Amino acid sequence: MATGPRYRVAFRRRREGKTNYRRRKALVLSGLPRFVVRCTLKRVIAQMIRAEIVGDKVLVCADSRELVRQYGWLGNCSNLPAAYLTGLLCGLKAFASGVKEAVLDIGLQSPTKGAKPFATLKGALDAGVSVPHDEGVLPSEERIQGQHIVAYAKQLASNPEVYQTRFSELLSRGLSPEQITEHFFSVKEKIVSSFKEEEAPKEKRVEVTPTVKSKKKTMRKAVSKPKRRVSKKKKGEIEK
Repeated sequence: MATGPRYRVAFRRRREGKTNYRRRKALVLSGLPRFVVRCTLKRVIAQMIRAEIVGDKVLVCADSRELVRQYGWLGNCSNLPAAYLTGLLCGLKAFASGVKEAVLDIGLQSPTKGAKPFATLKGALDAGVSVPHDEGVLPSEERIQGQHIVAYAKQLASNPEVYQTRFSELLSRGLSPEQITEHFFSVKEKIVSSFKEEEAPKEKRVEVTPTVKSKKKTMRKAVSKPKRRVSKKKKGEIEK
């Protein structure tokens, strides 16, 4: 470790290689919420985060495991179609909560063209959230729909042992890899339809404004009572 009076120890997350504070500062200074995408070996996580003085505040969040629990996704939770559906789900949640603009934050991941973070970004864009980006980094529609998985499954169909080994997880869930594209569209339709507001015919209610009777102060005329006449007796007069 360097020594000296002018040496300054870096932040802990910088020393651990978890946060690039220069990049984070540029994103925070934009004034927009950050569309944070993190991809692990087993799932994809997408969040809308706003930086505040006390710390980061998560506005909405979507996890690829949520696709399995709520929308019946049978595919892998960390592949390209799952990344797109996770971004679509997070974008619809954000748009419904009033977040219509954001900046992409992929952390320390390498910005590879057509990678899973950009497939997640494509889902958020299709949901209606505006995120600055370059069209060249987005994956093609064929790969988002999982057609590359279908082509690979057809290639391995001639070797049943390898086919069973590579797609054992899908087959155990009852999904054939050749049907991944149709399954993708069905799950996407479920996600989009769950956020559509059902326009039920509303009965017109006639609002009756209650008429408040104005209480008029009735001024009663003061009836002067007849004065009792008292007979004035003259002095020295004797009553009979």
